[in-house]
Amino acid sequence: MRLTDSPTERTTAATDLLLSLSAAGGIVLLQSLAPSAPWKINLWSWTFALIAAAAALGTVYHGLVLAERTRIWLWRILTACLSMAISLFGVGMILDAVGTEAAARMLPILLLSGLLIYAVSRVFAGLFMVFIAYQALLLVLALGVYAWSAVRGAPAGAGWMAAGVGASMIAAAAQMTRSLQVRLIWTFDHNGIFHLIQVSGVIFFCVGLSRG
Repeated sequence: MRLTDSPTERTTAATDLLLSLSAAGGIVLLQSLAPSAPWKINLWSWTFALIAAAAALGTVYHGLVLAERTRIWLWRILTACLSMAISLFGVGMILDAVGTEAAARMLPILLLSGLLIYAVSRVFAGLFMVFIAYQALLLVLALGVYAWSAVRGAPAGAGWMAAGVGASMIAAAAQMTRSLQVRLIWTFDHNGIFHLIQVSGVIFFCVGLSRG
């Protein structure tokens, strides 16, 4: 295996690695908190773990020259991890909105929904937008929940959570804009820009969770 010759694929791989390390750092931070809410801490730790795994796979996918079959399987595993991370994020939102009991009831439902939507988006060509819509729906709902919670002042850290959701939405929009390209010493395409913005989202989530 060798590094890709594409400059933008190399920066995409580097920013994917940065995102993976940020998410892994989030796990370390959460696990260091006082165990006052172990269910919530473990839920978000798993969310960050799936993000870290997906980003690590993305580092390999974008950074190395691989056989096409290997690339296909890497992409499938990567998107499956993201689907589960999105579902767990939804559970975390429900936990903050209505409590642990409701979140526990919704956990298997959202995980199954995430797997089903992932399967549909992979089996039927052209239906990957279903996956995008699922992500967008949960992000819009979460923005409303955390923005309203920030106005009410409970839970603590809701404003930071809302900022994390906002950053995630901007990152997703950047990734969808395939013509987007920025040169800051190195050249970053839409994927690299997405990763950089999402790193800030992970940081916002970490601050919010540490305060709430």
